[in-house]
Amino acid sequence: MKDIKEILKERILILDGAMGTMLQRYKFTEEDFRGERFKEWEHPLQGNNDLLSLTQPEAIAEVHRKYFAAGADIVETNTFSGTTIAMADYYMEDLVYELNYESARIAKMVADEFTAKEPHKPRFVAGSIGPTNKTASMSPDVNDPGYRAVSFDELRVAYKQQVEALLDGGSDLLLVETIFDTLNAKAALFAIEEVKEERNIDVPIMVSGTITDASGRTLSGQTAEAFLISISHIPILSVGFNCALGANQLVPHLEVLSTKSEHAVSAHPNAGLPNAFGEYDETPDQMAEQIKEYAEKGLVNIVGGCCGTTPEHITAIAKIVENFAPRQF
Repeated sequence: MKDIKEILKERILILDGAMGTMLQRYKFTEEDFRGERFKEWEHPLQGNNDLLSLTQPEAIAEVHRKYFAAGADIVETNTFSGTTIAMADYYMEDLVYELNYESARIAKMVADEFTAKEPHKPRFVAGSIGPTNKTASMSPDVNDPGYRAVSFDELRVAYKQQVEALLDGGSDLLLVETIFDTLNAKAALFAIEEVKEERNIDVPIMVSGTITDASGRTLSGQTAEAFLISISHIPILSVGFNCALGANQLVPHLEVLSTKSEHAVSAHPNAGLPNAFGEYDETPDQMAEQIKEYAEKGLVNIVGGCCGTTPEHITAIAKIVENFAPRQF
């Protein structure tokens, strides 16, 4: 099978769209989230999407199939909250290894199905590593700016457990994504380097930050260029942005990355900005038209979708970028 680095030189690769948006279509109840195994769990579980890899694995596999069928080259594992830190909300810290392992295994199984059918278009699995629900460089307490809810070391340990399970389950790449605090991301990247060294392996790493508002900065205050510089000591496959903004608001920030980075550049924006009900209104065609600008300007190597995006969005995006050459790096 061709190495992903080679394929990136040949064409723009397509990442999948939102997992959460697709899972909402199933309208799973508290009972569905629990399944047989967690029937007696003492705490509410509805909303713990990562758990569905154990209780509704067919649904997770089906979402991956839909995205691959829509044209995705890479799907993300259903593990955005797959750390002990995030799972503490559901008192499920002990399940973290299994959640990540099973999520990667399901995604890899579906990827292999598609690769077998279309060997000329190999499919890849990116182990999704979310930011956790805590921030290492800012205080959650306005009255105590020096306070931190989590330490670098706690993050590193939690991420390491997630990384090991994602790799054991069959992930081809690791995607550290939706980074709002670069210190959290550095803990994840440090953990990945530790695992690579211990196992004597090389695994491609995608890094994707989040610009939180019109200031053009991450939540922890970095501009696109500062974000790039602060992670540039790590050998990575790609750097990019996802979430927070719609496709057109990302253009200036992608231009910075494209100019300054020697890595591949990725973008998976939301389907516009959320409306008053927290829903995303941008149609597949509207979004694809905006992403076309990325391709026309030669800014990207990997594109996909974040919140509010569906297989229909991915189909439209794949169709519109197939005629453009990838950014040279």
